[in-house]
Amino acid sequence: MITHKSGSLTFFTPETIDGAAAQFFDAGISAGFPSPADDFKEQRLSLDEELVKNKEATFYARVSGQSMIGAGLEDNDLLVIDRSLEPANNKIAVCFLDGEFTVKRLRVSDDQVWLQPENPNYPIINITEDNNFLIWGIVTNVIKKV
Repeated sequence: MITHKSGSLTFFTPETIDGAAAQFFDAGISAGFPSPADDFKEQRLSLDEELVKNKEATFYARVSGQSMIGAGLEDNDLLVIDRSLEPANNKIAVCFLDGEFTVKRLRVSDDQVWLQPENPNYPIINITEDNNFLIWGIVTNVIKKV
């Protein structure tokens, strides 16, 4: 895996490994009372196949900071980012803003763009023509440690 550190995000480029898949049990995991699992099916599961729709345009980045905790993105979480997706209002995006990468929720109205943090301790960022701004990709999934 190739890594690149930039500001508050560390980017990773996925490396395809043939035959790399984990065991997958297609029985559902009960969060209540246990149930007999005599009839489960065992299959192989590739997280790349589950989480990555466009391999050439997908990257991983590790979150650094607390500005998106309300959206479930916490420090050290791993983001799956697809650069081929169209930005849209309410999507969570990785943006390049004035020389640094940041992850925020997009707010788009008329000709205005705001970057909305999901933590009340952080300010909303109004994007103006004075900003060096680029929407780099759209967050599709988050991978967490428990």
